[in-house]
Amino acid sequence: MSGLSKADFNKRCDELLANHPDWSKQGLDQVWKFAHIQEGDRIVANRGTTEVLGIGTVSGQYFFVPGVEQGQRLPADWEDIRTRRVDEGGWRKAVVELDSEKFEKIVKTPPINGPPPVPDCPFSSRTFELLSQLRQNPTKAFYGENQDEFKTKLEEPFRALLAAVPHQLPDQITAEMETEKGVFSRILKNDWGKGGAWDFFWGAFYPKGGKRTEDAQLYVSINCDRLEFGFYIGDYGSGPRNRFLRNCRTHSAAVFRALENVLADDDLRFGQREDVTTKAEAGCERLDWRTWLTDPEAAGIRVAVFLNKNAVLDRSAAQLRDEIVHTFQRLFPLVLLATEDDPLPAIGKYLGAEPPQPNPEYTIEKFAEEAFLPLEDLKRWVRAVERKGQAILYGPPGTGKTFVAERLARHLIAGGDGFSEVVQFHPAYAYEDFMQGIRPSRGSNGGLDYPLVPGRFLEFCRRARECKERCVLIVDEINRANLSRVFGELMYLLEYRNAEVPLAAGGVFRIPTNVRLIGTMNTADRSIALVDHALRRRFAFLALYPNYDVLREYHAESGFKLEGLINILRHVNQEIADRHYEIGISFFLRDQLAEHVEDIWRMEIEPYLEEYFFDQREKVDAFRWESIRNKVLP
Repeated sequence: MSGLSKADFNKRCDELLANHPDWSKQGLDQVWKFAHIQEGDRIVANRGTTEVLGIGTVSGQYFFVPGVEQGQRLPADWEDIRTRRVDEGGWRKAVVELDSEKFEKIVKTPPINGPPPVPDCPFSSRTFELLSQLRQNPTKAFYGENQDEFKTKLEEPFRALLAAVPHQLPDQITAEMETEKGVFSRILKNDWGKGGAWDFFWGAFYPKGGKRTEDAQLYVSINCDRLEFGFYIGDYGSGPRNRFLRNCRTHSAAVFRALENVLADDDLRFGQREDVTTKAEAGCERLDWRTWLTDPEAAGIRVAVFLNKNAVLDRSAAQLRDEIVHTFQRLFPLVLLATEDDPLPAIGKYLGAEPPQPNPEYTIEKFAEEAFLPLEDLKRWVRAVERKGQAILYGPPGTGKTFVAERLARHLIAGGDGFSEVVQFHPAYAYEDFMQGIRPSRGSNGGLDYPLVPGRFLEFCRRARECKERCVLIVDEINRANLSRVFGELMYLLEYRNAEVPLAAGGVFRIPTNVRLIGTMNTADRSIALVDHALRRRFAFLALYPNYDVLREYHAESGFKLEGLINILRHVNQEIADRHYEIGISFFLRDQLAEHVEDIWRMEIEPYLEEYFFDQREKVDAFRWESIRNKVLP
């Protein structure tokens, strides 16, 4: 970061985001903000949203230590390292700016002198001994023989620990979650008189009005090996489970961006506890959050922190409470994924995300002014895109098709929350690239995995579902690929926009109603007549042929005398005698044309004519620069 300008930083960000689609610009901007904290700035170090650990002053410039985790560094003088209790629900980003009023309030908050006066660990080695014996003898009889010890060594301290947690949670969590009624389990099984017992004890907060055994929950559980706490969906919760999986699929890109800083923690374990512990014992690589969130159903819908019994016995009740609180705060967005049909607004509100700004206005009049095209033509094109949902700008080379497509997309998304992207087709482009396909990747054991990966269009549509307004995908050089092969099931959906179809590799797909497609087609590469007729009727075709008035308007104030050049271009195109191969005017839409026109003609126009008139050398010679120079530059 040292020495990077903002422009260079943004360029680097674009490069990184292109290679890491699960990263976010907002997350990278946190690095920029941290690196530009100035010497002399006052700072506060916090732990979660409930504790301030230190107050100090930046004493030097930012620097980076390569090869180590968290290598971003700022020198600081810590003037006060006494712990203070705070309640700052908005402190969920790595770097948060404080105004002077907030800073002074923190400074004036009474510190906790020394270690907080809390009791020792609520559990003892006897707690884990009892649970171990219960595992060996999971019966009602054994529990009854040791009921008093189970109550004093396990149940009562466990209940007290979990009961202390809600008082430290943000209001958004306690408003949604039941934290008092039906929270705790029972050790004795309801097994119709068989006399069985569970070898663990647990409690959970669940959505108000729901059930602990059926709903998404923030839970704490203890057995003879460990204490664990985190997020889970009850064994009988098919509704919340399906909603969670659907939201993870539908909003994958936005969920990845929102939870990047929430789930990227070495303490968290992803997947069912049996799978997690088996892999750990076998020395296998742990499942990372990205892999889990891509397909949570495969590993199991559970995220938790595990503390082995020695780690538990080393902690006080307050320390255990604070770790549970911190974990519940981080994982609450997962509860929202299981409870909300449209979870993104709720997650954004909880995480304190800034509402997205609408796209800048770009009127059709401005579009016409910049493209030098008739306003009525552009209005007709916009109507065509809205009517069909997709259109193709076609014409010979040099007519500004990509330029116009980009501005048409800009107009369509103006003032809304949508976005536009560009993809370029080529002869090797395939269904697997555009829709979905199997792509080899390095496996955790050093071998190869073959995951099913969504293609460019599926990812685009997933992002578009997160927007309310239009989103535009520009397919540049659309006719360079085998379109029927690339589009697959999309051929049907382009005509029947409200339908959905099963995909070849599984799952069901529908084009979001706010998606628009704009293709560009160079007719010199492949005539429009050769495009699949079934595909042709699914698109509106918008023609762009050489328009010499555009040249005149562009150079109206440049001083370059255009009529000689325009007459030559007319003559050349008459000799070509095929409008799909005519020479366009965009070659000459540049400043200081008098300085560049000779180079343009010699190195761009003449090679094109040599190829087109490969067996008519005399026609090429008639349009050599030496032959036309005096007409172009009188």
